Amino acid sequence: MLWMPGKRKKLLSNPKLLGRWGEKRCENFLKSHGYKFIARNYSCKAGEIDLICSAENGSIVFVEVKTRQDELLAQAQEAVNHKKQRSLVKCSRFFLEQYNIKNRPMRFDVMAVVLSKSGREQIRHYKNAFTP
Repeated sequence: MLWMPGKRKKLLSNPKLLGRWGEKRCENFLKSHGYKFIARNYSCKAGEIDLICSAENGSIVFVEVKTRQDELLAQAQEAVNHKKQRSLVKCSRFFLEQYNIKNRPMRFDVMAVVLSKSGREQIRHYKNAFTP
């Protein structure tokens, strides 16, 4: 998607807005690849999970989205460090317990969204990015 200069500037000046925009792009991407959505921005005392969906094979997929305006210092997915991974795993356990979900395969994916200088976004999907 190509952005008009004014919209791009507003988006890039507000990190929260940029993050939500990236999550929506990832949601659309995943839907177009057959994923069904269960929850968005699930919060619990252990943290937050950006997107929770079901893959075509029935697996529960917990998705962490990282949106950046550039990757000059580091790749976006590198922000999902061990501490963040532990938080996601704990949060996923709360989710599974809260909704009494048992005996379903699950995985943790990371998605990176980068809005280039031209205004075009690049979306990368790292399936099974880490294991608990």
